[in-house]
Amino acid sequence: MNINGSVDLTFDPGAGCVGSLTNDATQVHSIALQQFGRVLAGGIFTSYDNQLRDNIVRLSDNAASFQNLSARAHVFTGQRILIAGFIIEGSENKTLLIRGIGPSLASFGISTPLADPTLYLFDHTGALIATNDNWKATQQAQIQAMGLAPPNDLEAAILVTLAPGAYTALLQGKAMSTGIALAQVYDVAPNANAQPRNLSGRAFVGTGNDVLIGGTIIGGNAGNLLRVLVRALGPSLASAGVATPLADPTLSLRDANGNVMANNDNWKDSQQADIAATGKAPPNDHESAILALLAPGNYTAIVAGKNGTTGVALIEFYNLP
Repeated sequence: MNINGSVDLTFDPGAGCVGSLTNDATQVHSIALQQFGRVLAGGIFTSYDNQLRDNIVRLSDNAASFQNLSARAHVFTGQRILIAGFIIEGSENKTLLIRGIGPSLASFGISTPLADPTLYLFDHTGALIATNDNWKATQQAQIQAMGLAPPNDLEAAILVTLAPGAYTALLQGKAMSTGIALAQVYDVAPNANAQPRNLSGRAFVGTGNDVLIGGTIIGGNAGNLLRVLVRALGPSLASAGVATPLADPTLSLRDANGNVMANNDNWKDSQQADIAATGKAPPNDHESAILALLAPGNYTAIVAGKNGTTGVALIEFYNLP
C-alpha cells in the first residue's frame, strides 16, 4: 500500500513463494512488519521469486530513504575543516562508502580545489575507526567493484560496515593544504534493515564558491515521499566550542535542476509551529530551517551568511516519521 492507502501497483511479487523441504504444500504462515517498510515472511517454501530462500524471506516496499549525503565547502585548517556526520538507525549493520573529493572538482569549474584530501572516520566515542589518504592505497578492488571509485588517485575513500550509532568523518588537506572539497557518504547496502536517519556537514562558510553546500539523494518508489527537515545552524555552535560561528545563516533548498523550492532566513519566519512540533527546532532564532515532503530525487541546500557574513556553520538533513 502507498502512504495514502491506495494499492502500490509497482509492487511485483514475481513468482512468489515456491517449493517445500517437506511433503507439505507451499505456505506462508506469518508476516511481520519491520522498520523502514521491510516485511518479513515465514512459512514453508524454498524460494521467493526464483531466489533461494529457505522458509523465510525479507521483502522491501522500496520506501523513500536517504541514499547519499554530500557536503561541499572550502577546507581550511583547525575548526575550519569539513566534517560530515551521520546517524544509522535499525537492527542490522550498514555498509557505507565515504569519499573525500578534491582534484576532480576542477573539471566542474572549481578554481581552487583541495589538491590532496584525507579522510578520518570516528565513532560516537571519538575512537578512530579508519583513515585514508589515497583511495587506491587500501580497498582498491572493493571500491572499484562498487562502481563509485573516486575519479582521481589522490582522492580518499573508506568502505566500511558499521553498527547502528553516530559517526563522524573528517576531511582535511594533506600537510595542512587548503581548498574546496566534497565529502560524500553513500549507502551501498540499501536492503539492510538499517538506514541513515540524520546527515550533517559542518564547515567554514565564505562567499561566492566558498558557501556551504549540502546535498542528498533520496531513493525509493516514485509514489513515496520522505518528510525531511533541513536546518542551518550558526550561533548555537558557540556552545560546542566553535570560536567563529556564522552569526546569521540563510538556507536555500533546491531540486535537481537548481530550481528554488524554499528559502529561509530565521526559522520562526515560516513553518514555526510545524517545525517546533518535530522537536528539532533550531536552538537560536537567527538559525534557519525548512520542512518539506520530498519525492525520490536529488536535492541541494545552500548555506550562506546574511549580507555576506562568514563563519562556521552546520547543515543538517533529518528523516522524520
